[in-house]
Amino acid sequence: MFLNKSGMMFILSSPSGAGKTTLTKKLSENNPNFAISVSYTTRKPRPNEINGKDYFFINENKFNELMKTNSFFEHAKIFDNFYGTSKDQVLNFSKQGKDVLFDIDWQGTQQLKKIKELSLVTFFILPPNIKTLKSRLINRHKGQEELIDKRMSKFIEEVSHWNEYNYVVVNDDLEICYNKILNIIIAEKRGLKEKQNIKEITKKIEELTK
Repeated sequence: MFLNKSGMMFILSSPSGAGKTTLTKKLSENNPNFAISVSYTTRKPRPNEINGKDYFFINENKFNELMKTNSFFEHAKIFDNFYGTSKDQVLNFSKQGKDVLFDIDWQGTQQLKKIKELSLVTFFILPPNIKTLKSRLINRHKGQEELIDKRMSKFIEEVSHWNEYNYVVVNDDLEICYNKILNIIIAEKRGLKEKQNIKEITKKIEELTK
């Protein structure tokens, strides 16, 4: 499908629960040239998560060792756990001509953007409204009210970084959002930029954060 500019890198970020992981997996499953950068993390696996596929689950000592040996392109502490992107894995995908998908937050995005050698296109995913976001978090973290409250309280801080991204997309309907991102990626692969309605995006941000 993608004929030009092989080996590009696409970042998907969002507030917790807005759908970046689901969208990243959907892009990878439906497009054989995409490879997901699997992050290292010190958090415990959720039910159904597979080591090496969803994350590389490691302890804090191992994480610190990898940091000391400069093995990460980026790393961040998010909700009391550490996350990091492996340099080796990303460079291997790039050598194979793969397009790399990153499922990371704004902290990691800021770090990756400083690396001039990386050809990055960045997306920020927004939920349609706060009610939908909360219900997604409740479904994911059943019975963990404290964790849900912590993630909701971080929402405004996370959303404040939207204007650091090339594209902002609302995830109201998964299929529509997926197709919108895919179409932008196809355009970017051809060297074309999609125009964004900044007025509309600003209005949506104001609705979500008032």
